[in-house]
This record gives sequence, C-alpha cells and structure tokens, in this order.
Amino acid sequence: MEFKTKSGKKVVFKDVSIDEKDMLLDSTEYTYKEDGKTIDSLVMANSTITKWIRTGLDGDTSDEFLKTLSMGDRTDIFLALQEYILVGKRKPPNRTQCHD
Repeated sequence: MEFKTKSGKKVVFKDVSIDEKDMLLDSTEYTYKEDGKTIDSLVMANSTITKWIRTGLDGDTSDEFLKTLSMGDRTDIFLALQEYILVGKRKPPNRTQCHD
C-alpha cells in the first residue's frame, strides 16, 4: 500500500509477517492519563517509531533516508503503519448481521 505524508513524502507499506507484527506490537508502550484509558504519551517514541518504519516499509529504510523525514513525516508514517498493521487491507466484517 502506498502512503503519502502530509508534507508529500511517499512510502510503501509492506505486508509484515506475524512475527514482525508481534515484535512491533510488543515493543510499543504507552503511558496513560489518570483515568487509565486515555493515552498520554508513547514511551521511547523515537526508537519505537524508527523500529516501525524500518520494519514496516518496503524499500529504502537506511539512515540516509530516515534523515530526510521530519518528525511530522515520521509520526504520520508511524500512525498510518499502526492502522495498516492492526486493521489490515480489508474492511472488518459487518458484525451487526446475524445468521441462523
């Protein structure tokens, strides 16, 4: 899947393996606000985002390429990768219909 950041950088997401998906999800840690439900921040944001980009992009993920990305680009890519990896390419099935 091709993705374009708000600044116009184009990247291509790859289909990650189950092991890669598990590694990415296990490495992502959040702190929560006092209500225990609302995310406050991402722990170790820079290394986590770099790991997601290096694992989830198809193509160049070298240091040279990563240095061309602004923090906004990196964040855009990270958030879109999370959605792509968690939700996938397909729409979730409609669970409101019941079958006998």
